[in-house]
Amino acid sequence: MDLEITRALSIPDSELNWRFSRSSGPGGQHVNTSDSRVELSWSATGSRALSDYQRERLVTRLDSKLIAGVITVSASEQRSQLRNRELALQKLAKIIATALAPDGPSRRATKPTKGSQRRRLATKSRRSETKAQRKRPSAD
Repeated sequence: MDLEITRALSIPDSELNWRFSRSSGPGGQHVNTSDSRVELSWSATGSRALSDYQRERLVTRLDSKLIAGVITVSASEQRSQLRNRELALQKLAKIIATALAPDGPSRRATKPTKGSQRRRLATKSRRSETKAQRKRPSAD
């Protein structure tokens, strides 16, 4: 089952590496026998599903999450390994889709309005008067 990121991009199942371990937390007698925690790893730098542009964009945007070009996602929220596998796939797909998404429009800088400037200065002067009234009276 391939991981579909967008309609144009899907990661083949052969590039996904799974690891299973025992999940922490409550679970009764079943918790000591089942490996319900899931770790999903995918090599962004070694993937053949990405174009050069997509690979470069992923590596620059996910620099803090990549370890040697590999991104790892874990899921242990559910008691079922199958549900945790689905969650891990969703998490990885969301991370990749967000990293590949185009940049939003850049902010156009504008001047503050005259009214907002007046209100800001009036608030500052009121605050100054309040603090001035807290001073000790002079000895005169």
